[in-house]
Amino acid sequence: MHPLVRSHAAAIPAVRNVSRRRFMQGAGGLVLGIALAPAATRAATGAAATAGDGAFAPNAFVRIGTDGSVTVLSKHLEMGQGAYTGLATLVAEELDADWASVRVEGAPANTDLYKNLALGLQGTGGSTAIANSYEQMRRAGATARAMLVAAAARQWQVDAKDITVSAGVVRHAATQRQAGFGDLAAAAAKLPVPESVPLKAAADFRLIGKEAPRRVDGLAKTDGTAIFTQDMKLPGMLVAMAAHPPRFGGKVASFDASKARAVPGVRHVVQFSGTGHNFEGVAVLADNTWAARTGRDALQVQWDDSQAYRKGSDEIRAQYRAALDLPGAVAASHGDAEAALAQSAKVIEAEYEVPYLAHAAMEPMNCLVRLGDDRCDIWNGEQFQTVDQAVVAKVLGLAPEQVFINQLYAGGSFGRRATPHADYIAEAALIAKAARDQGVRAPIKLVWTREDDMRGGYYRPLNVHRARIGLDADGKLQAWHVRLAGQSIFLGSPFEGAMQNGIDPTSVEGQADLRYSVPNLHVESYTPQDVGVPVLWYRSVGHTHTAFSAESLIDEAAAAAGQDPVAYRIALLDQHPRHRKVLELAAERAGWSQPLAAGAQGLRRGRGVALHESFNTIVAQVAEVTVQADGSFKVDRIVCALDCGVVVNPDVVRAQMEGGIGFGLSTALHGALTLKDGVVEQSNFHDYAVLRINEMPAIEVHTVASTAKPTGVGEPGVPPVAPAVANALYAATGQRIRTLPFAAQLKPLAKQA
Repeated sequence: MHPLVRSHAAAIPAVRNVSRRRFMQGAGGLVLGIALAPAATRAATGAAATAGDGAFAPNAFVRIGTDGSVTVLSKHLEMGQGAYTGLATLVAEELDADWASVRVEGAPANTDLYKNLALGLQGTGGSTAIANSYEQMRRAGATARAMLVAAAARQWQVDAKDITVSAGVVRHAATQRQAGFGDLAAAAAKLPVPESVPLKAAADFRLIGKEAPRRVDGLAKTDGTAIFTQDMKLPGMLVAMAAHPPRFGGKVASFDASKARAVPGVRHVVQFSGTGHNFEGVAVLADNTWAARTGRDALQVQWDDSQAYRKGSDEIRAQYRAALDLPGAVAASHGDAEAALAQSAKVIEAEYEVPYLAHAAMEPMNCLVRLGDDRCDIWNGEQFQTVDQAVVAKVLGLAPEQVFINQLYAGGSFGRRATPHADYIAEAALIAKAARDQGVRAPIKLVWTREDDMRGGYYRPLNVHRARIGLDADGKLQAWHVRLAGQSIFLGSPFEGAMQNGIDPTSVEGQADLRYSVPNLHVESYTPQDVGVPVLWYRSVGHTHTAFSAESLIDEAAAAAGQDPVAYRIALLDQHPRHRKVLELAAERAGWSQPLAAGAQGLRRGRGVALHESFNTIVAQVAEVTVQADGSFKVDRIVCALDCGVVVNPDVVRAQMEGGIGFGLSTALHGALTLKDGVVEQSNFHDYAVLRINEMPAIEVHTVASTAKPTGVGEPGVPPVAPAVANALYAATGQRIRTLPFAAQLKPLAKQA
């Protein structure tokens, strides 16, 4: 989530997160279910009905109430990235709705809906919300508009072609008749859904690409009315906090709960099982969070670590380096990299390393569960509804359709709430089951502390990359040979079938699909299967480490060739004009062709560049740094240019680039999670530092004008940050940094060798 509170217009659409039943039962009127399957041939399906008659199929995505309200049901989670705003904009644009009348509701997990529409997984990730929904939600709005116009034409006995719609009002100029959406909703609901409807030309957009539509969730998050999981309370609810084993794979040997039960407000103590991928442990159930935490901390638990993972970060790195001495599985190959290296006039050898990273979202993991005899209700900021529904059903012995998930806001995630094993959600369900076995039927809200969250597993994997690149006598890149070592996120998950040749595609993305023209390329991957640290995709996934090595290596090649880093890259992008255009825009806006302003006496300044594509969005960043005599430095400015296709909400795009840069800079400067004897050493922000406001550089964001379908913006701002800063530090000092984080790696300027 972007750290700054952004200005909002006075009239801002509210966002309500309610059940599907409430969505269907609101004001009577027009309800549309839009076919979302990519292969769907119908523009729209479904029927309309009036409130309370139960005639709707559960695939409603747009509702127009008799009160004139327009409600959009979002299948994507709003976790700060602006999904609700973008989806609402798409519908409102084609509907010609009054922006102030638009509402957004989070879609609950709905097995039948997603089976019927052949959607597969319901979830949010990979910067796909707008890319996935661009035409779908526009078509939903256009279809609703056409039905409202048809209803008006029938009532007024006029030709529909002579009717106009603007800001939620339907008008017929010749007869001077007009009606609001609410006045026509019930009549429109009785009409057949048109098979196809035209969409607006870009020249006619009044919301898409404009500054006017402000964040639909901004006001509620500012005044405290937005509902997150931590805000949810049900009658009789108990709060649970759990004691987890300090090592991954540890088990409960025994425990003494006498001191915990003596804490005022503690009601029950239960032992719960693990799932094979997740913790088992002991939970304290109490009247409130403080009592639960105090009781949990008073537990005396003996842990069985006989099957626990015991290696530390240093041992894992040593294992990877040894593995990189041998060939790995081939992820990508063309030409003959080995032969080209042997013939190269200059060969650069380098090893890059990145540590484990915790997601450290603003809102730690939490989940509210109400377990009944034949159903389970869950309230949560849901990033992976379909997977969570299936996992909870399995651990409780229910059918997926007996698990009802109510989607709330999430206070950030960066991928942590999208676990293939639904770890913390399964934990909440298992605690509820263990409590129920003891006769406790209260709703239970699981709350993790920051320490639980930091040590709870599922990290961005530690990676080591070993590279050799070859240049000819003119400095032109001839060979690219990279071996990568790191854990797979897909391995052992429901997505393992997507691995090819034993390679997790998210481990090698950004290297295996290198966009620069290299005649001889060979990328290999080593995937350990005996490292017991739980790992998970992280904001921008594999690109977090591959962009660092790839863009640093390109910079090393440019330096070895004695060429300008921007010009060197442009010469390698002859097959990728969109990439070249983004790079040129960033360089132009950064003033690359002009000398960088000198710093005060004793200081050195440098400018570095990086270009990377992730999630189909191309981003270039130019970083400026100032280095002190003692080797400390500050990032002064970052100029960002991107091509994300059609910009739906310029404010959201800027916010996501700014937030992504801050997020990437945080990991580049400070982020490192380490293990010793299998125990995570960090616990909170005092020893897992994140970017402070005084470290945030000035940021400029510039977009390339495009008519292409929108691509994602939530993640692509992150990958170029670290290499752009590393390259700037090299420009300032001549020192190459190949290990993240940067902290204290620069030698004092006067002591450089």
